Amino acid sequence: VQKQIQQMVRFIRQEAEEKANEISVSAEEEFNIEKLQLVEAEKKKIRQDYERKEKQVQIRRKIEYSMQLNASRIKVLQAQDDLVNSMKDDASKELLRVSG
Repeated sequence: VQKQIQQMVRFIRQEAEEKANEISVSAEEEFNIEKLQLVEAEKKKIRQDYERKEKQVQIRRKIEYSMQLNASRIKVLQAQDDLVNSMKDDASKELLRVSG
């Protein structure tokens, strides 16, 4: 009877150890899956942040280029205006000289 009880105890312990190992393996797998999901989520967040910053840089560059282009246009228009005014003044002086 004692032998049978010991066999039963060994069997129960073996079953318990196997179940504990299964639980441990399952927990390890779940941990690894969750860890991988967290890592992937953070990678995605970092990529999105980088893309957002890259877009901001591109927009800033476009604005800067547009401002420089407008400044150049204004300089050209100002030079043209100065030239027209100068020619107008010269023509007025010449008319005064000729008519006077």
